[in-house]
Amino acid sequence: MKRKILSANYLLPCIMVLCALFSCSSKTSKKMKTVYCLFENVKIVDTVKMEAYKKEVFSIVEKYGGEYVVAGDNIQTIEGNWNPSFLVMIKFPSMEHANNWYNSEAYRPLKELRQTSGQFNGIIMEGLPLE
Repeated sequence: MKRKILSANYLLPCIMVLCALFSCSSKTSKKMKTVYCLFENVKIVDTVKMEAYKKEVFSIVEKYGGEYVVAGDNIQTIEGNWNPSFLVMIKFPSMEHANNWYNSEAYRPLKELRQTSGQFNGIIMEGLPLE
């Protein structure tokens, strides 16, 4: 019987769960949950566009309550076959904040710029309830 190898699409949510566990309390309640956006920069094909994106995106993320938690390429794979080259994680106060940012008119041109600069994977996921 052949074993199926999990792709990055299955591993990204697992990574998000681990990050949420490290940044939030393990108590469960009906309190607001922090939300995390995780992007994997799979391949950059236009560095000029990506640099233009990076110059503008931080202020728009902050406008919607977002805060960059991780952005880098110093990554060590400790399990599985996932070998990302660059990850970005943004923390938002709620799912509503994250979706408002991602779908906003302010972010739309930058999102299109980023998407034309390379290949990316991205997810939005709730963390554990805040204390």
